[in-house]
Amino acid sequence: MIAAAAHAFIFGKKVAGVHDHATGQDLLIAAETRGDRLLGFDGDRSAKFSGTLSELYDAGDDSFVSLEIDGLTAKGYDRRSLSHYTLTATDEVVQLYDHTKGAWFAFSIQVA
Repeated sequence: MIAAAAHAFIFGKKVAGVHDHATGQDLLIAAETRGDRLLGFDGDRSAKFSGTLSELYDAGDDSFVSLEIDGLTAKGYDRRSLSHYTLTATDEVVQLYDHTKGAWFAFSIQVA
């Protein structure tokens, strides 16, 4: 969800799918921005997510995630997992570092 949301905000493009390199799975995640508002859907969890920069709501987990963007990088805090994260984005890939796990995760982004 975070990779799709950050990519949609950073590049202003509609995200049509996400590939998780750690699990090798294609995730059914879509996201798009309308003005300063994000609308998204996680088809694997049948859950909506939405919000504005600095605060996103994940209806599937009933939790909030902060998201602050600075150019092609972002940072935030996932209140459900109690974890800080940082990420960098390109047109095709979002690399996310989970500070609690001490690990990088890569996500290829498919745009519509």
